[in-house]
Amino acid sequence: MYKKIANFIQGSVLLEVESAYPERIINLCSAHQIPFWDVRWRSAIQFTMRTTRSGERRLREAASQTDAAISRLSQEGAPVLGLRLRRRYTLLSGAALVLALLAASNFFIWDFEVTGNDTVPEEVILRALEKQGLTVGCPGLSVDQETLRNHVLLELPDVSWLAVNVKGCVAHVQVVERHRPPPIVQERQPTNVVAARDGLVTKVEALDGRAEVMRGSTVMRGQLLISGVSDGGSFGMRLVHGMGNVWARTWYETSTLVPLKTELLGPEGKTVTRYALDFGKRRIKIYGKGSVTPSDCDKIITYSPWTLPGGLRLPVTLVTERWTARGIAEGERNLELARQEGETLLLQQLTGQLGDDGTVTETRFASARQGDWLLVTMKAECLEQIGVSVPVDTP
Repeated sequence: MYKKIANFIQGSVLLEVESAYPERIINLCSAHQIPFWDVRWRSAIQFTMRTTRSGERRLREAASQTDAAISRLSQEGAPVLGLRLRRRYTLLSGAALVLALLAASNFFIWDFEVTGNDTVPEEVILRALEKQGLTVGCPGLSVDQETLRNHVLLELPDVSWLAVNVKGCVAHVQVVERHRPPPIVQERQPTNVVAARDGLVTKVEALDGRAEVMRGSTVMRGQLLISGVSDGGSFGMRLVHGMGNVWARTWYETSTLVPLKTELLGPEGKTVTRYALDFGKRRIKIYGKGSVTPSDCDKIITYSPWTLPGGLRLPVTLVTERWTARGIAEGERNLELARQEGETLLLQQLTGQLGDDGTVTETRFASARQGDWLLVTMKAECLEQIGVSVPVDTP
């Protein structure tokens, strides 16, 4: 891309070369360091090539002692454009004005890019920045990092660090989220670890207390897994804070009803496309009056920001609205799609119930139609940590 820009600035010419020994012309370009590119052969003795304006003059001087016939086919670039526009003062003034506006727009913020946020939504971060005056259209050189960070962090309790780096007209917001410490364990409180549900024990990790089960044991919900009452020898029984993890194979069976009767979209009707320009926070409508979308239609909005070569973002975004009128009719859903929806829903519910400490190892699904509903049943086998701490009943 940079080569194209450089060639455009210095200008280029398209030459046609005809010679009985065309390879000599290529060798002359290499020997005299004449730049050339875009070589295309038309025949065994004729080809075209591009070179710079100064390269054409040097090539003609170097090839003057050969039998080569060199003719110019066309020329392009900034010098040629300048010659064409040298008397068109209105266009030159407009171009100068556009360049001045582009240069001035780089001193303002027209777009935001937020990185580093996983749990804090981007909208919340941008809203906190807007409260401190950092919004679309504000000067980018007046950003006080320290003051901005101190005020924004008060608005975002889940963010521990924030920085705003302005490059051109884009503000890059870097965020580091806060990692909450685990809850404090009250080690002086005697507790037992019991089973949260039925399962087949696969692994026991007793961090404190006495393990009451071993690998391969079948346990019931509420059964004691790690006891907080240990033998203190000659000092009698001792109460401790029982801690540990007990992993087990567990089984689940759940079901859900998926409706089969639903409203379906009818055939496509009239399609209308409208355009608008977003300049900062201001929208300029190119279409006529009225912006209410008709009912019962599909609407797709596409945002196309304008950028210059090199990735320079402009403060203008083309908004394309395309909506297609479609009627709505009562219909019946496809059984296969309804079954897949039910299976996905059940699997998502089970995964959310297990959390980060459990995994689904095997699933089996079954479905049966019941009137206007499809009953989807799932039987799953999981591997999860079933131990939970409960206080020890002391007299």
